[in-house]
Amino acid sequence: MTLHMILWLLAAAVAAVALFRAFNLPPILGYLCAGALIGPHALGVVPEVASAQGLAEFGVVFLMFTIGLEFSLPRLYAMKRHVFGLGSAQVALTMVGVTLLASLWGVSLQASVILGGALAMSSTAILSKLLTDRHELDAPHGRETIGVLLFQDLAVVPLIVLVPALAKPLSALPAALGLAMLKAAFLLVLVLALGQKLMRAWLSLVAKRKSSELFLLNVLLVTLAFSAVSEAAGLSAALGAFVAGMLIAETEYRYQVEDDIKPFRDVLLGFFFLSVGMTLDFAVIAHDALPVVVVLLLLLLGKFALTALVSRLLGASAPTALRSGLWLAGAGEFGFVLISQGVAYDLIDPARVQPILAAMVLSMMLTPLLVHHSDRIVLRLAPSEWFARSLAITQLAAQTVGAEKHVLICGFGKTGQHLARFLEAEGIGFIALDLDPELVHEAASAGEPVVWGDALRRENLIAAGLPRAQALVVTFTDLSATLHLVAQAKALRPDLPIVVRAREEHDVEKLYAAGVAEVVPEALESSVMLATHALALAGVPMARVIKRLRALREEHYAMLRGFFHGAEAETEHEGPRLKAIVLDAEAWAVGKTLQEVDLARFGVRVTAIRRKHAPRIPIADATGLAAGDIVVVSGQAQAIARAEARLLQGKP
Repeated sequence: MTLHMILWLLAAAVAAVALFRAFNLPPILGYLCAGALIGPHALGVVPEVASAQGLAEFGVVFLMFTIGLEFSLPRLYAMKRHVFGLGSAQVALTMVGVTLLASLWGVSLQASVILGGALAMSSTAILSKLLTDRHELDAPHGRETIGVLLFQDLAVVPLIVLVPALAKPLSALPAALGLAMLKAAFLLVLVLALGQKLMRAWLSLVAKRKSSELFLLNVLLVTLAFSAVSEAAGLSAALGAFVAGMLIAETEYRYQVEDDIKPFRDVLLGFFFLSVGMTLDFAVIAHDALPVVVVLLLLLLGKFALTALVSRLLGASAPTALRSGLWLAGAGEFGFVLISQGVAYDLIDPARVQPILAAMVLSMMLTPLLVHHSDRIVLRLAPSEWFARSLAITQLAAQTVGAEKHVLICGFGKTGQHLARFLEAEGIGFIALDLDPELVHEAASAGEPVVWGDALRRENLIAAGLPRAQALVVTFTDLSATLHLVAQAKALRPDLPIVVRAREEHDVEKLYAAGVAEVVPEALESSVMLATHALALAGVPMARVIKRLRALREEHYAMLRGFFHGAEAETEHEGPRLKAIVLDAEAWAVGKTLQEVDLARFGVRVTAIRRKHAPRIPIADATGLAAGDIVVVSGQAQAIARAEARLLQGKP
């Protein structure tokens, strides 16, 4: 491959990924489209696919190495029903169905088996990102989807071993297949029995040199060495990389290796998908438009039906089974790996596989759309979903019916639980919503007021008592989800004080503009704590450190002090409270300044003023108040009541 060609590949990759990222589409699709554009069947910038496959093969090697790093027996055991039940059935049934259909289409048995394995795969890259973005990892269909994806990742290993064996004559196929499996089993047993201790000792020796460059070179050496040994044994290079990843996964250097290898994997895997895209012949696809559509429909409908049916038979509810089927209906990146292996061993005709490749690419493009509309589709296909949702909301409302003037916590992970302990210590009631069924079960069994429910749904917020709550706290840090939740809450209770977390400091203004009372940026808070410890260790008197810390927190987190009872109120029986007061057009304070209103004489402090479509309003004596403003005040309960009467009615 010439330097000129590599430059074209890099330029196409950069342009495609940037464009697809701008439209929030998976970069894999960008690589495929870019490869098709610059390939021999379109612009012809790269005259032949084989010239790019050398780099592409390294991408597959490092991809399998990463899968080996993520291999975890405890994780597989914990999800055994989803992984080995639903996952194995989905892959096996899809392979059998595709093999039969391909054989009827006139495809050889070897090619049919490879196509069956390829089309059984779903996209781990796309689906895992969608599950994370939609906060559905812990939902029933999310767990099923992850379980099936785990099994598919594991199934790639024997399938890659199978491809070279299928290249043997049909009469010698059983012997070749048996020998390949024996070789793979022997390699795995030998390496796992002896390799773990040797790998840990070797990595420890390298790590003691304290050279990141040496450590990275060593990881590359180990990966490619195992790949070479595997290939020399008549197996695939990808299997050796998988074994290397498994060995390193059992050492304490796993996460460091994963971070070091990720850039190489992503770049080389990008070259692989570019090479797959180059195989797409638009002229052939246009000529065979009908077969492309037929294959696409059979792929989506067939995998959807099989997955939903097996999920239902294994005990999942109808809505969960349908959602799992919709999520897993599309093709995946490992399908292209298997097809490229089949082409490399002359088992698959590149021209004849064009409709299948095109259908796979289209199915991956349609996957985000299927996921986006999955709720609507499930509601149409499963009328019981309406009843199930109504029942869930009724149960949620029944559990929270007695809650009054409580704090509603959205997310009961570590942060939510820490917050709950502070609230309990001050005698403040709370209700927590979380989507992790195991966490909810354990917490509820211990007597905690935690209920299962999606906080992003308006009906769940109402059922959890948001109209009666005195504050809302959002403990997760996803910006889009938080903004959505805040919009739902503000539509129901414009005067409700909301406290949220932010991962990045630049998200703060967006959240303030959305109407939250206070934002706690993690980066800023960690910086404050680091500075505090550093000052103390540098010899600054502790009293001065505490004073500076208190001043910083009062400046940035004034609203939060209303929940946690600030340091100046620790000896009081009842700490200061927060109150958001909405000024309607007839309120006395409209048109007056904060100096004229003079709430300080009641012992009340104005901590924030929220105004629609306006940035955060500065708090100063000359600040004027307008109709529609939300004035957030802090103070004792009786003082706040007098301040509210002052703002609304002008009472002295």
